Amino acid sequence: MKLASWNVNSVRMRLERLLAFLERHRPDVVCLQELKVETAGFPADVIRAAGYHAVVHGQKTYNGVAILSREEPQDKLIGFDDGEDDPQARLVAATVGGVRILSAYAPNGSEVGSEKWAYKIAWYARLARYLRERLDPGQPAALSGDLNVAPEERDVHDPATWAETVLFHPQARALLASIADWGLVDTFRLHDTSGGKFTWWDYRMGAFHRNWGVRIDFILATNVLARQCVSATIDRDERKGTQPSDHAPILSTFELASG
Repeated sequence: MKLASWNVNSVRMRLERLLAFLERHRPDVVCLQELKVETAGFPADVIRAAGYHAVVHGQKTYNGVAILSREEPQDKLIGFDDGEDDPQARLVAATVGGVRILSAYAPNGSEVGSEKWAYKIAWYARLARYLRERLDPGQPAALSGDLNVAPEERDVHDPATWAETVLFHPQARALLASIADWGLVDTFRLHDTSGGKFTWWDYRMGAFHRNWGVRIDFILATNVLARQCVSATIDRDERKGTQPSDHAPILSTFELASG
């Protein structure tokens, strides 16, 4: 199973690039974030013509997540389904090929101490509860998406500059660590331990060309699935060219045990 994740920063603006990405990489499953379109407006027919089913949790103008899969997805779940009244579309789940797949778009948090920061903390608490109550760490599962936290100093271009920001604040890093402690492995780090490998760069200040970035997009797998991960990469070239997303796609490949 080749699993990809990509914050497309508007699926409408990036549709041609998304279709080219699907053709080039031929992933089995793709988790998308920041669709910026309502579910009814998602280009499902075009995606179907490209050979993919789509599970979509959309929202007008902001947020939005989806799972695309060649095999028809099973046991689809939209949102946390935890009884909380939350209009933000940030989580969708489905089972594909016996693997439970989650596509997540964590809140940015805006500024430390703000209301949006409080929402980010609360959202992570809901995600932790979701994992505890709905998933088994002993089963094959992957949490993929833009989690809006860089876990270590090697994941930011300048730790001192980023130290008090919402993407690298100690409290934010602790939130992500608590999710990993439930039983998730960073598949990229299984295959690349070097620094300077990022997934997001600001559009401003020539950040991409200077490699002033952060690694905030992940494919996190339970141990049983992580043991089957044979490769993990960042498609940095997708950040180049005309009208790119500010995120690069990530891909992990698993040799799933039969039966």
